[in-house]
Amino acid sequence: MKKLILISTLGVWLSCAAAAHGAVVNYDLTISEKIIAPEGKRVIALAINDSIPGPTLRFRVGDTARIRVHNRLPKEATILHWHGLLLPNAQDGVAPLTTPAIPAGKYFDYEFPLTHAGTFWYHSHKGLQEQRGLYGAIVVEPTEAVGPPVDREHVVVLSDWTNEDPNEVMRTLLRGDEWYAIRKGNMQSIWGAHKAGALGEYFSREWTRMPPMDISDVAYDAFWANGKKRMPLDSKGGERVKLRLINAGASTYFYVHSATGPLTIVAADGQNVEPVKVNRLLMGMGETYDVIVTLPASGRYEVRATAQDGSGHASIFLGAGAEHLAKNIPKPDLYSMDWMLAGLEKDDEPLDTPEPPRPLSPYRKLRALASTKLPVDAPVREIELRLTGNMQRYMWSFNGKMIKEESTIRVKRGEVLRMKFINDTMMHHPLHLHGHFFRLLNGQGDFAPLKHTVDVPPMARAAIEFLANEQGDWIFHCHLLYHMKAGMSRVISYDDQGADHKPKLDYQSMNPWTFNMDATAQTNFSEGRAGWRNARNNLDFTWDYEFEEKEYEMDVVLKYFHNHNWSSLYGYRFTNEHDAKDRAFAGAQYRLPLMAYNRLTVDSEGDFRTGLAKSLQLTQRLSLENELEYDTHSDWEWRAGLEYRLNKRWSITGGYHSDHAFGLGLNFKW
Repeated sequence: MKKLILISTLGVWLSCAAAAHGAVVNYDLTISEKIIAPEGKRVIALAINDSIPGPTLRFRVGDTARIRVHNRLPKEATILHWHGLLLPNAQDGVAPLTTPAIPAGKYFDYEFPLTHAGTFWYHSHKGLQEQRGLYGAIVVEPTEAVGPPVDREHVVVLSDWTNEDPNEVMRTLLRGDEWYAIRKGNMQSIWGAHKAGALGEYFSREWTRMPPMDISDVAYDAFWANGKKRMPLDSKGGERVKLRLINAGASTYFYVHSATGPLTIVAADGQNVEPVKVNRLLMGMGETYDVIVTLPASGRYEVRATAQDGSGHASIFLGAGAEHLAKNIPKPDLYSMDWMLAGLEKDDEPLDTPEPPRPLSPYRKLRALASTKLPVDAPVREIELRLTGNMQRYMWSFNGKMIKEESTIRVKRGEVLRMKFINDTMMHHPLHLHGHFFRLLNGQGDFAPLKHTVDVPPMARAAIEFLANEQGDWIFHCHLLYHMKAGMSRVISYDDQGADHKPKLDYQSMNPWTFNMDATAQTNFSEGRAGWRNARNNLDFTWDYEFEEKEYEMDVVLKYFHNHNWSSLYGYRFTNEHDAKDRAFAGAQYRLPLMAYNRLTVDSEGDFRTGLAKSLQLTQRLSLENELEYDTHSDWEWRAGLEYRLNKRWSITGGYHSDHAFGLGLNFKW
């Protein structure tokens, strides 16, 4: 252990010595609002120095960065995080954990040494500002050239854009609305399963109570490369061009592929690796890759970044002359995971195994240029994190607990922390660790590559390890922005801060209450619910009103969600129905196989009520809503109706209700 401390101290001394001989590089960055009009609609974005993405910051190893960040936003605070850079804890840019947020009209001075080369980036770590345009590239050049020679290089920042306010996107996700899947044409349905020859798989999934596979949460209006859908880059025929690729998307994995043929990966997350060729490169949010493209003697060739869900792409073009487009990537099969499981790399699989049409991240092929072995005398501690989530309530967590419920993973300086991830969800999760590089345990032994972000595919596993050689608190989180906001984070907290130390976290912004509504007005009656919810709680007002008889039943209900299947509820009912009285009630709701919901309540008058509800998604936009209910006071009641989704807010609905006969009307969602 003394040897470990000596090595760490020597490393700090060498870094300081390097900084002392490097240049001081100054940047002024101004964050402000900017009116843009992507897809013809004027919206308010956020920009850095009036640009999206912000300017590329360039340094050399040994330089000292001095960056003044001005906040010119009218009302909101902001902050910038320097993604992938090893720097002092207080400079990391996560408010309030490590660095104070910058109030509107103020500025903050960052200063830190550049100790390692590579492709990195910076972005806001405040709320959902990253989605609105606050990101840019960082390039740190080595003191000596490393890797294959190239003729020129370009930085390519990939991102996704929505014309909606990201806070409205988050509210939509939190209410469990399927509109984004419908808008993209990715909504699973019985008719879609029939056309795909997968009805058996569809109902088998429903029987096991597994929600539909959701490749991407949000329907985006555009995908960008350096802020544009199509971007020409200076280059000539026959050149070897290095592209510094950065996935700055908020919730989009990109497949990067080229009309020139395979890409040669030479660095991952800023760390050089042995060159390896891939036909299609899957990049998770937060990851960076340096790739080399060799241009033919003539022609203009597309390098395309395709959204993993197939909903769009961004393009850059290299060379000059006749245009050559990259081939389309096959659309995902929504009803089978076979294509995804085929992409999972197996430990005994040869490295030259042909790539599937939709490959996963190329981790097994990545090999460091030098040994990354950690000190053999350092104690090793293993922890297991299960990646857990609930799309219906948009809860994302580790081991079933959001950061507000369990915030901290404590580490001891000098130990090796080995983290094993098990993904229990149907989505990819790019997990990012601040302040450290970790070894990706990919079967390469002592030459395991160093990374700061790792993709964990659906129903898959991954493992990393790192030496705890820092101090303070460092955030570890899913880099899918909305998952992080929903609770999929932890703080890596060094225990030398004391047994009573608690990380500085903004608990008030976590797990917020949001208002939502689902209301129907038909020719014969009206029913619906409106209220507030967070991840585990609903406070709802529900109603059922019959127009002709002017009878009503209105409930105020508090519901608590224990897990995917069980919830308990407590409420009070107001009614003017014949022979009925106002009453309190309590009960539970259980999710049955085939995604049906059973509800049982007992009230203060001694009556009980049980019900069964099931929605059948017939087509992308058309669903059949069914409900059966028995009450010991009012006997049987049932309804069946069709709902056709017009847009995010409105649906046409109609059907038969045993108490209200036939009706036709509209449904409104908020």
